[in-house]
Amino acid sequence: MGKTLRIGDKAILSKAFTEKEVFQFAGISTDKNPLHLDKDFGRASIFGQRIVHGMLVASLFSGLIGMKLPGEGSIYLGQTLTFKAPVAIGEQVTASVEIIRIREDKPIVTLRTVCVNSEGTIVIEGEAVVKVNGKPL
Repeated sequence: MGKTLRIGDKAILSKAFTEKEVFQFAGISTDKNPLHLDKDFGRASIFGQRIVHGMLVASLFSGLIGMKLPGEGSIYLGQTLTFKAPVAIGEQVTASVEIIRIREDKPIVTLRTVCVNSEGTIVIEGEAVVKVNGKPL
């Protein structure tokens, strides 16, 4: 078993989504909204450019939870998301998860999930509820 999980434990990762990844996600998700794929449409939008799918950006939380905190074997039970600002293709974002609650009766933790852009603006925030596998609480 790994280290004991505690309130305040945090994991982060940074990534910039490429045009290729946005097109791949559009194919996988079937979300082919021209706001994400068409340069002219994006330029004419309120954002002035194409933007990354919000759910693609939010998928960074899944990577953090499944691989870093709580880590391998974790099972997602729920996730809330609020989309606060757009993410441009190629823009660096940093996702973080932080344990904010630990259930005493079951191996379940709640994590604050936040993604910020390179200027420090919150682009997505929410909470995840996760069943922990194989780690002491």
